[in-house]
Amino acid sequence: MWCATWPTRRASAGAVDTAVRLHGRLDTAFNNAGAVQTVAPVADLPEDDFDLAVTVNFKGTWLAMAAEIKAIRATAGSGAIVNNSSVGSLMANPELPAYGAAKRAVNSLTESAAVTYGPEGIRVNAIAPGTHMTAMLASWEERSPGIVAQLNARTPLGRAAEPEESAEAAAWLLSDRASYVTGVVLPVDGGMRA
Repeated sequence: MWCATWPTRRASAGAVDTAVRLHGRLDTAFNNAGAVQTVAPVADLPEDDFDLAVTVNFKGTWLAMAAEIKAIRATAGSGAIVNNSSVGSLMANPELPAYGAAKRAVNSLTESAAVTYGPEGIRVNAIAPGTHMTAMLASWEERSPGIVAQLNARTPLGRAAEPEESAEAAAWLLSDRASYVTGVVLPVDGGMRA
């Protein structure tokens, strides 16, 4: 399992408060919560793995967004938030069902926030990365040798992406160049969902 921190309201608010204290305002935020479960179908999934996937991926994103929206409203007045979802949220995910479900919940939260806060000038979007060469993917490859090759075979571009490729998509969504884009879950998946 990969998890940097366990999300709490206090930690999320503290991180946002630090950004505002250092920079005087909050204009944009990228939420990159990530914890994966043991590779297992629904019936064999340990409850602790389910709790971890839902708490970090979904609750962590919600806590961060709540603090960010409050800070954007109080300082910049308008801005943009991008949440990191997953291509696994856009389809059946039999090997990682809790992870896929938690990321699908992030998509719904993203869309709901976009509708709620759009009238105030706060745009909320998500990216849905496909196969990316991250520590989480390396951990999955260790537990399921050959999974990267299998995923690449289902990807029209035929390769895994580097994290920077998703970062570019997130940066665009956060920028003024995407000023009329909100409520979108943008696949960054090499065509896997095409």
